[in-house]
Amino acid sequence: MSQNIDVIVNAEWLKAHISAPNVKTVDASWFMPGSQRNGAQEWKTKRIPGAVYFDFDGEIKDQTSSLPHMLPSTDVFAENVSKLGISNSDTVVVYDSAGIFSSPRVWWMFKVMGHQNVALLDGGLPAWESVGGDIDNTPPVQPQVTEYTACFQPERYIDRDALLAGITTNSLNVIDVRPFDRFSGGVAEPREGVRSGHMPNAVNLPFPSVMQEGFFKSSQELSQLLATVVSDALPNVTSCGSGVTACTVALASEHTIGKVIAVYDGSWTEWGGDHRLPIEVL
Repeated sequence: MSQNIDVIVNAEWLKAHISAPNVKTVDASWFMPGSQRNGAQEWKTKRIPGAVYFDFDGEIKDQTSSLPHMLPSTDVFAENVSKLGISNSDTVVVYDSAGIFSSPRVWWMFKVMGHQNVALLDGGLPAWESVGGDIDNTPPVQPQVTEYTACFQPERYIDRDALLAGITTNSLNVIDVRPFDRFSGGVAEPREGVRSGHMPNAVNLPFPSVMQEGFFKSSQELSQLLATVVSDALPNVTSCGSGVTACTVALASEHTIGKVIAVYDGSWTEWGGDHRLPIEVL
């Protein structure tokens, strides 16, 4: 597995390669607050064999930020990935139990930290089960610690200040992937104290539109869809509620048209919660 892996792999590919010593599966399951579900607990009793759990809403985040699951420092990322038994040379395959929901966030985290071979399992755990993939429900075994090095890739990340500068000068194209009713300001935001609406001149592409029945749409369908919102003239940025589903459209872009799109880590939780920042409603 020395060659570069595709951005997306299917369950049959994983079945054929899972026994390779440098193929590492990562469970990135996460659920919205209030769902009464816990990804880490579910991983302990139902997972793809050998999968480790990536806790991007707990240990592997910026512990100093009041915003949810913000990107950690390179040192924190590297330390935690080392504990998961993953090396820089490994091929990492990320999945979640919903199909495609939180796994693109962890795919992006590995990419923004410079990991070369990382892919998303299309259809996630349900797809794995549908092709007869084995399920492990035994107590997890602690992996052997490695020495992992992270190398931050700035073109994949944007913060509030850089985004504000780009919006002010009309030098960025912002793609908001929240549902249209939230984008338009027609409904209240789910987080208290966060305003409704969107960033000035942002365009809307709700993230579920890139998927169909738990899988990514075909490359042709994705290309046509992305052509309606992705700019060829300006750098592109994706934003969502808290930096999770924005990664889904960023991944779809890289997979389909080969264009790297930066993710606004703080997303609408940060922007809508800061009453000094400009917003628009429809």
